[in-house]
Amino acid sequence: QTLASLEGDVTCGALVGGGGIGGALLVHELGLRGIDCVLVDRRHIAFGSTSASTGLLQYEIDKPLVKLIDLVGRAKAERAYLMGVEAIRYLERASGKECGFTRRPSLMIAKDKSHVARLRLEFEARLAAGLDVDWLEGSELKKAYGIPRLGAIRSAIGGEVDPYRLAHRLLKLASERGTRIFDRTELIRYTHEKRGVVAHTGNNFRIRAKGIFFATGYEITELIPKDIVQISSTYAFVSEPIQDFSWWKQRALLWESGEAYLYARTTSDGRVLVGGEDDGVQNGDRRDARVGSKSLALAGLFQKLMPDSPTLSVAFAWAGAFGHTKDGLAYIGAHDGFPRGCFALGFGGNGITFSAMAAQILADLHQGKRSTDASIFAFDR
Repeated sequence: QTLASLEGDVTCGALVGGGGIGGALLVHELGLRGIDCVLVDRRHIAFGSTSASTGLLQYEIDKPLVKLIDLVGRAKAERAYLMGVEAIRYLERASGKECGFTRRPSLMIAKDKSHVARLRLEFEARLAAGLDVDWLEGSELKKAYGIPRLGAIRSAIGGEVDPYRLAHRLLKLASERGTRIFDRTELIRYTHEKRGVVAHTGNNFRIRAKGIFFATGYEITELIPKDIVQISSTYAFVSEPIQDFSWWKQRALLWESGEAYLYARTTSDGRVLVGGEDDGVQNGDRRDARVGSKSLALAGLFQKLMPDSPTLSVAFAWAGAFGHTKDGLAYIGAHDGFPRGCFALGFGGNGITFSAMAAQILADLHQGKRSTDASIFAFDR
C-alpha cells in the first residue's frame, strides 16, 4: 500500500499506535465492529518485528502447560492454551487465500533423553485440558517422520502464515471500511481528557480519540517498566526452493523442547525456514554480525534433526529482537500509568496468536463489554 504521513489534526473513536501484525489485527477487529479507527506507525507499515517473524502458528506458549499451571493455576493456564487454538482459527479466517496460511500439525520433540519424561507429563496435561494431541514414542517418530529422537507430542492444530502479507491484507481491508492509516508518524505523548485522549505527533498534529491502543511491540519498553519483559536475540534463515518434500511428512511444524529450542517449517513457495540459536545479545550491530555463523549452526542442527533432508542452501538469513515474560504470557489490557490507554503486547514465541487474542479482548473492553479472559493477561496478574 502507498501511505502518507499525517498532515493535519484528526478525530476518531480508537487510535492504534503500531502498524505491525498486532496493530493490523486490532484495527481489523475494531473495524468489523463498526468502530472508527486511526492507525499510525513511526516507520513504514509492518517493517518492525513483523517483517522478521517466522510465522509459525501454534497454540502453545513458551511455558509448558505443566509449568503454567503452577504459575497461574489450572483454569487460567488451560484457558490460555485453548485460546491459542481459537486464535489459529481466527487467523485462518482473517488470512484469506493470499497470505500463505496453511493448517499444519505440530511436533514438539524431546531435545534429548533427559526431556522425555517431562515431555510425557506435558502430553498428559494437554490431553486432560481437551487438546487434540498424540504421544509418539521414538520408534513411531522415526518411522513416521524420519526424526531420530526419543519422543514427541503431536498436536493436530497448528499453522503457518506470511505475517508481512497478512498485516498488509488486514490494513487494506480496514482501510476499505474507513480506517485511516498513516506511516512515518510518531506519537510523542498523549494527554487524557474527560471523554477521551489527545495524542500529539512529532510533526505537531493532534489526534483526538475515545481511547488509545499501543501495539508497538518491543519498542514499548521505552514507555513501561522494563522488568515485565526480557529482550534477547533470535536468528533464522530461509532456504532456496526445494522441489521434493516427500521426506517431510505433512510438512509438520517442528520444534524442540527446552528453553533455547530449534524450530522449523516449510513455506508456501517451497522453502525451509529454520530458526533458533537464541542468545542474550541486545545490541543490534552485534546481533547482525552473528547472522552468518548462526545460520550455519542452524543448518547443521536441522540436518541432525531431519537426516533424510537434502542439504539446505541458505537464500536469506536474519536476526531479530525476541522478548519473553516470566510466565510466558502476553500483556493485554489497561495499565495504571496510562489513563484510557490499553496495550497489546504479544511478547513470546507466539506473538501472532497473542495478537489475535488481544484484538478480541481489547475490542470488547473498548465497547464496554466484560472480557472473562482479560485477567489472564493483565499487568497486575
